[in-house]
Amino acid sequence: MTFSICVRERYTDDDGDDQARYGVAVTTRLPGVGTLCPFASSDGAVATQSLVNVELGRKGIEYLGDGLSIDDALESLLNADEGRDQRQLHGVDIDGTFAFSGDECNDWYGHAVGENYTVAGNLLAGEDVIDDAAAAYESSAHGDAPLAERLIDALAAGHAAGGDKREDLEVQSAALIVTNTETGEDDPYYNDLRVDASETPVADLRETYEAATRGYGAVLEKYAAESNGGAE
Repeated sequence: MTFSICVRERYTDDDGDDQARYGVAVTTRLPGVGTLCPFASSDGAVATQSLVNVELGRKGIEYLGDGLSIDDALESLLNADEGRDQRQLHGVDIDGTFAFSGDECNDWYGHAVGENYTVAGNLLAGEDVIDDAAAAYESSAHGDAPLAERLIDALAAGHAAGGDKREDLEVQSAALIVTNTETGEDDPYYNDLRVDASETPVADLRETYEAATRGYGAVLEKYAAESNGGAE
C-alpha cells in the first residue's frame, strides 16, 4: 500500500485553549485506498498498509478513544495479528508516535519518525520517497497553509521522488483526513477527501481540495448573506 503520512499539530483556539489537529494522507497504485488505509479521530491518526489489515486502523482509533496511548494501542493489535510480518502500521496521538514495518514487507519498504509525524511506505522506488515526503512536511510544519494542503504537498514530494514503483499499474488512488480536538467544531468539507480511481491521483486530490475549499467558501458566503437578509 505505497506510502502515507500521519501528523499531529498543537494549536491554540480562539478562546485561548490548547487543541490538537491530526492528519493522515496516502496514495497507492491501486483503486480505493481511502476505504482501506487512513483513519483519524479527535484522538489521533493511524495508517495501515502493506498487506493491509483494515481492522488495525479501525481498532487502533477505537483504542485511542478508550484512552490507550498510540504505542500501547498499535503494539497490542500487532501482537495479536498473525500476519504482522507483512504489515506496516503507524500513527500519532496527543503525546506520541508509533511506526512499524514488518520484515516481510515488499522492497523498498521502511518508515521515518519525526517529532510530530510518521511516514511509511512499501513497494517504493527507493528510500528517497519517504525522506522527501518527510522533508516536505517538515518544511511546511509551521506555515499558515491548512494541514490538508500541506499533506498533499508531502504526497506530491514523495510521488516526485518515484513513489510506488509498480509503473505498470495505471489505476491509482489517494486520500486525506484531517480532524481536531475542538468540541462541536465542524470540519470543513475539504478535510475528508478521496480520489478513488485515477491515473494522476495526487494531482487530482489537489484539484479536489481546491474545488472543495472554493465550494466551502461559497456556502459560508451564501448563508451569511441570507442570515443578513440578503444585504450586501
